[in-house]
Amino acid sequence: MSALQIVAAVVCIAVTAVAVALMAKTVVRFVATFRLGQPDDRTDDKGARTRTLLREFLGHTRMSRLPVVAVAHWFTMVSFGVLFLTLVNAFGQLFKPDFALPLIGHFPPYEWVTELFAWTGLLGILALIVIRQRRHPRSATGRDGRDSRFFGSNWWQAYYVEATILGVTLCILTLRGLEYALADAVAADPSAASSAVSEATLVHYPLTAWLGGLFSGMGVSALENTIVVVAAVKILISFAWMITIALRPTMGVAWHRFLAFFNIFFKRHADGRTSLGELQPIKVDGKPLDFEAVDELDEDAALGVGKVEDFTWKGLLDFSTCTECGRCQSQCPAWNTEKPLSPKLLVMTLRDHAHAKAPWLLASEEVRAAGIEAADADAFGAATRGAVATESLIGSTGYDITEPLKAYNPHGPDAVIDEDVLWSCTTCGACVEQCPVDIEHVDAIVDMRRYQNLIESAFPSELNGLFKNLEKNSNPWGLAPRLRMDWAKDLPFEVKQVGADVEDLDEVDYLFWVGCAGAFEDRAKKTTRAVAELLNTARVTFAVLGDGEACTGDSARRAGNEFLFQMLAQQNVETLNEVGATKIVVTCAHCFNTLKNEYPQLGGRYEVLHHTQLLNRLVREKRLTPVARPDEAAEAGTLTGAASTGTKVTYHDPCYLGRHNQVYSPPRDLLQILPGVEYAEMQRSKETSFCCGAGGARMWMEEKLGTRINTNRTEEALATGADRIAIGCPFCKVMLSDGLNAAIQDGKATDAVEVVDVAQMLLAAVRRRDDGQQDAEANTPEPEPAPA
Repeated sequence: MSALQIVAAVVCIAVTAVAVALMAKTVVRFVATFRLGQPDDRTDDKGARTRTLLREFLGHTRMSRLPVVAVAHWFTMVSFGVLFLTLVNAFGQLFKPDFALPLIGHFPPYEWVTELFAWTGLLGILALIVIRQRRHPRSATGRDGRDSRFFGSNWWQAYYVEATILGVTLCILTLRGLEYALADAVAADPSAASSAVSEATLVHYPLTAWLGGLFSGMGVSALENTIVVVAAVKILISFAWMITIALRPTMGVAWHRFLAFFNIFFKRHADGRTSLGELQPIKVDGKPLDFEAVDELDEDAALGVGKVEDFTWKGLLDFSTCTECGRCQSQCPAWNTEKPLSPKLLVMTLRDHAHAKAPWLLASEEVRAAGIEAADADAFGAATRGAVATESLIGSTGYDITEPLKAYNPHGPDAVIDEDVLWSCTTCGACVEQCPVDIEHVDAIVDMRRYQNLIESAFPSELNGLFKNLEKNSNPWGLAPRLRMDWAKDLPFEVKQVGADVEDLDEVDYLFWVGCAGAFEDRAKKTTRAVAELLNTARVTFAVLGDGEACTGDSARRAGNEFLFQMLAQQNVETLNEVGATKIVVTCAHCFNTLKNEYPQLGGRYEVLHHTQLLNRLVREKRLTPVARPDEAAEAGTLTGAASTGTKVTYHDPCYLGRHNQVYSPPRDLLQILPGVEYAEMQRSKETSFCCGAGGARMWMEEKLGTRINTNRTEEALATGADRIAIGCPFCKVMLSDGLNAAIQDGKATDAVEVVDVAQMLLAAVRRRDDGQQDAEANTPEPEPAPA
């Protein structure tokens, strides 16, 4: 061995030993940190979980929402694993420059795959570098760069990871070129000391032979020395990266490539469904809380999350897996309307806090008693000295709106997350839908709200009225239950009530769940009447509960008041089971989600349909027939409660119908089947639809920060040129109607634009058919009597 080889080997082996030792220590620390979290059973159906992991990993199904990024990331990701053996080969080249792995080293298929993924890995990381620079906050329009999904990400860490991948792929390709040149030089000089066995042909070097030609003027000795140097550089780049991430367990942009596999495998649903829809119940020791035995709980039992260790181990894994890509941030309605909540920054902050606090939680009682200030800095790290162990998770931090959530600062305020951040969330699920590594942001936010509500009684003052109304009258408006049937007054047909007109729901096709908004809110009542009339026209029998119906509890649960939700839900489940409900149709997306996904947690299992699903089916079955208008000018604005269908229509996806339950087609099918209607899709639609601002109990809270979410969405709808904004949820109808009124006052829209439910538009078209039939019958002359 030459002196160069000896030095290179000693340095590389020493660095490797340090890297492996630090990496092992950090992995142990990760496991210990995650075990601090609460129990959570995520091990059911391992076969389905494995299939989900393989599908998301190899198919990049979660990444595909940004196709160019997905392709570049796929090749970069796969090359990381495929090219691992080139690192092993590099160690051999330190000692023997023409070293090749036994058996496969000169096996052409292996060489082809190596060169293919070396080039695609290089092109992939270059593409990702360009994308990151083009999306850099400095290139964003306005709002101090907040428009960039990378706003707030750790830039030096991203640059370092990109530089590492770029350096490694360049080294691999350079080594392949040098190996070709060495084989060619040995073939030309048989007396050379090298014993290279590969041939310098395209069979062995299909994509790097041209690169090897660049070294054709070098001698065998020079080529061998160059191979040793490049192999050493490759090894040092790789293990310097390992040392760096081992010293920084919060470096999500690097650690996600390991942790994402576990996070995907342990996602909520084994079959791979997005972790939306139902919220998880409050759990104590990993088991759902029995509210009848709540008085028997230990005093220190957490109801929700009040400390970082109150999160489940899966929650702590979520935080550490975040890659800081900002997809969640780019879709968040709160962040896009200048509010302090960024799902990405929230997760990053919780991650940094969890890892800062973990050493204290893992320390012995003696060390804790001695005080963290006196502890060995090497054992705890500088970030944990101070008040990290006693710091509140939620409080008033006096944040700067341009930097609302920073990495944990022990010298900063005595709270980790500002209360404005927590209560800005609409629980729309855009963050969870977009996350490529399956982080469950909404569950974490609601769990923190639960603690604030049930333990601290610290929640927005506007929610006091909501909770009191729900407790007293079982509806958010606080109106008397006897008024629940007022919507049905003056209808030209009977609306049957369970208990009065119908004893058993087997007598009818559906239970029509009217909902609080559908019964009490004037704009929503029009939708309720329209659906009832359409069902009657289609000869679909139905009954309602009348004053036997109570609020489903959606807003209470998402505001964190789990006790109130349980009270309302148990009352409703008992009623529904008592009357034998099996098939339910609803007009409210929030009621739809709660009845369909959350009531099974309490023993209420029903077939639940959104009204657009049922109406779409009835139209397809020809039981409802919409027809074109005879005279647009004559009809406009004449159908009370039905609304004219308009000429150009756009549709707003309710979050709890779309993202949470994947119901996208039925409402669009109905609109597109209406004669004479031109359908226009908004830029943000379906999975990327923008929230109306009412979810997560925000319906009952005033927007005091930033701009209004409903105004943002209404302006997008108006930009399509539509004169009808169709919706499928009463919450959306309220919010977008208010947004439209504001636009009209500002001169951005005219009175000709309406916000209407899909059912109202269908009813207008169906009524035209019935009116036409009546006109035809009226104009048909009486037949003459037959001759005697």
